[in-house]
Amino acid sequence: MSEPQPRGAERDLYRDTWVRYLGYANEVGEAFRSLVPAAVVWLSYGVASSYVLADAIDKGKKAGEVPSPEAGRSARVTVAVVDTFVWQALASVAIPGFTINRVCAASLYVLGTATRWPLAVRKWGTTALGLLTIPVIIHPIDRSVDFLLDSSLRKLYPSVRKPSSS
Repeated sequence: MSEPQPRGAERDLYRDTWVRYLGYANEVGEAFRSLVPAAVVWLSYGVASSYVLADAIDKGKKAGEVPSPEAGRSARVTVAVVDTFVWQALASVAIPGFTINRVCAASLYVLGTATRWPLAVRKWGTTALGLLTIPVIIHPIDRSVDFLLDSSLRKLYPSVRKPSSS
């Protein structure tokens, strides 16, 4: 998951526990796309999107609980919700889902043209490759989304402390 927590630090339900893995549901769904009905893949996106929304709401609530002048509270909550939602939507759903989809589609195509393996073997091979790709892409995508948001959206709110996204 993430770096070890310093003593006394509050555990983040959405980033430091098993709940974090719900954000990867759509990647698993994409890996299994060739073997399961499309509704199962869409359900996996529903699970991952629910995780994104719940994390954004949680970060907004936490930002609202920080003692400070009331004037800055609304801006802090808005920044926390928007930043978390955009970061999670890109890093946990959109980019990895697209990446796994394309890896699996390409591997199924290549296996279909380069081998005479039965379709079931090609589909399971594609699924295995998709599942094995997930841990490889997570950190590069997270860092890329950090860079993208630091270079764009986060420039709109430089005076408010950047929410911790990963």
